[in-house]
Amino acid sequence: MSTSPFPRNMPDMAHAPLSEFELIARFFADRDRGPGISLGVGDDCTLISPRPGQQLAVSVDTMVCGTHFFPDQPPAAVGHKALAAALSDLAAMGAEPLGALLALTLPQVDEAWLQAFSDGMGALADRLKVPLIGGDTTRGPLAISVTVLGQVPSGSALRRAGAEPNALVVVSGTLGGAFVGLQAEQERREAGGEPPAVDDPLRHRFFRPEPRIALGKALRGRTRTAIDLSDGLLADLGHICAASGCGAILQAEAVPRDPLLADWPPGKALAAALSGGDDYELLFAWPARQRDELRPLAAALQLPLTVIGEFTAGGGVQVLDAAGSPVLPTERGFDHFRVD
Repeated sequence: MSTSPFPRNMPDMAHAPLSEFELIARFFADRDRGPGISLGVGDDCTLISPRPGQQLAVSVDTMVCGTHFFPDQPPAAVGHKALAAALSDLAAMGAEPLGALLALTLPQVDEAWLQAFSDGMGALADRLKVPLIGGDTTRGPLAISVTVLGQVPSGSALRRAGAEPNALVVVSGTLGGAFVGLQAEQERREAGGEPPAVDDPLRHRFFRPEPRIALGKALRGRTRTAIDLSDGLLADLGHICAASGCGAILQAEAVPRDPLLADWPPGKALAAALSGGDDYELLFAWPARQRDELRPLAAALQLPLTVIGEFTAGGGVQVLDAAGSPVLPTERGFDHFRVD
């Protein structure tokens, strides 16, 4: 695969005023440098040299127009989220990012869209020091695929397996905010409203999730088990329980809800926090005897870390209310291939 993430040969596109090299210079130039990058864009492959004693962590995440983002969604938000979602997988493994590869499928070359998309992705890449080290572009329905590479000390990667009974279930940040933004977008489109601004506060969590890279790295050596919340708390906790051979009990009142849910009916707010998806917070197991160590860790990271339950010997996930009665959420996590 070519390491250039730009159109090479698109004569049939509706509008292609720029050559490949002009596109490189205008939208993505000088972003392929970073520690561990021995050779960046320009050859058939990028060369990466992880530090001695490190394992290479690799993940790919694809966003398809109409499934993961709306056609009129601000392109800067699309660029940010495409990279953030992929980096969140590195965070869940406790890995330090080394670089990213971008594969774009474009229906046409739209310079304004590409500039905004590049700005949104580039701002996050610059802040988290993630070089863009290659990729590819082709013609077709709009889709974005980001492959991320990271490094983690050998034997210390966080996994979905490893949770043990009596360990605490802990989540970072707050939940349900991305679902609020998604609902706002769906309602806007049904009403025929104008596209929102990229910095619209109601849609912030949906447009601009934050990959918890620092938290993932801080969890190495403190726990063996973590996952990022892309499909929803219940669905992703279920993945941990299945991989670990255990169950979990959650306290509904302890689940940290995004402030945007404050005016929602309680049951609907809880369902959004449990099953909304796209929050990209980290969920992890934590030793019960070290509960007091969570507060200084949260303070150091300036990130809320909330105990919401515990892992159990039995299988399955239960959600209990303040009286200890089971709560049955009406929503489930996201599944691309589920047939309702």
